[in-house]
This record gives sequence, structure tokens and C-alpha cells, in this order.
Amino acid sequence: MPARNWKHPPQNIQEAMEACLAHALSKHRRTLDHVAADMGLPNKWSLYKWTENGRIPAVLIRPFEAACRADFVTRFLAHAAHRLLIDIPTGRGLASTDLPAVQAATHDAMGALINFASGKAKADEVIAAVTSAMEGLTWHRENAARSAQPELELEPE
Repeated sequence: MPARNWKHPPQNIQEAMEACLAHALSKHRRTLDHVAADMGLPNKWSLYKWTENGRIPAVLIRPFEAACRADFVTRFLAHAAHRLLIDIPTGRGLASTDLPAVQAATHDAMGALINFASGKAKADEVIAAVTSAMEGLTWHRENAARSAQPELELEPE
């Protein structure tokens, strides 16, 4: 089974919630039972129901994402509103993996555009690839703008 691309934006809220739960399980070994307990839910069945029909209460989105340690629901809501979402840059120096990651994202976006022009790719695949590249480039733009006054890094990455 190939590795999952966690940067691919979800296409609907059910997919976003499922991606959060899959991330919690695969990256942090946290089952749906653990997520429901961390959210303070009396039972896990409410979370199953919300995941099935995509109708999680808005006040529980952040606790859900915090318990899953992923923000796919927030990303879906931002992308559905035609907004780009980037992590807040701190003005720190670049790590050795930062530039290859953004280069790979722009390469994937160009490949998706070429495939779309020749009829080999669907529009949603192109949108996902271009959005990922734009977010990566925007983060680097803002990081460069903040480099004159870097912020104190309180949380390890």
C-alpha cells in the first residue's frame, strides 16, 4: 500500500473527518475511542454518526482536530470558501527539507496542469496539486518577509 499524501485537500467534510481519524490512527496510534474520549464525548457513537453524515457541531471542530492532531476539517472549510491556508511563518531559517518539499509540490502542480490540458487528469486533482503548491510558496514568501524579526520558537516541529 503506497504512503498516503497528507497534503491532499479533502473534497468534502466526510472525507476531511475520515482523514483526521486516519491521521490519528496511522501517525499517533489513536483510535476513534481515544479521539472521542479526548473530546469529552460521553460515547463514541456520536462521533461515528457525525463522521458518517458530515454534520459535526462547529464548536467541536477544534477539539476534534486537537484530539486527532490534524486539521483537515479546517482546511476543507477554508478551501470550500476559496481561501488559501498556511501555517503562520516564524521567520526561522530554512531546514534542509523545506525547499525540496516546495519544489516537489510545484513540480506536481505543473504535471497535473499538463495532464489536465491533455485530458489525462481530472479538475479536482489539478486543484489539489495547485493549491498545495500555492500554500507552500506562500509560506516561504511570508517566512522571508518575517526573517528580519524572527519569532521565538516555543513548540518543536
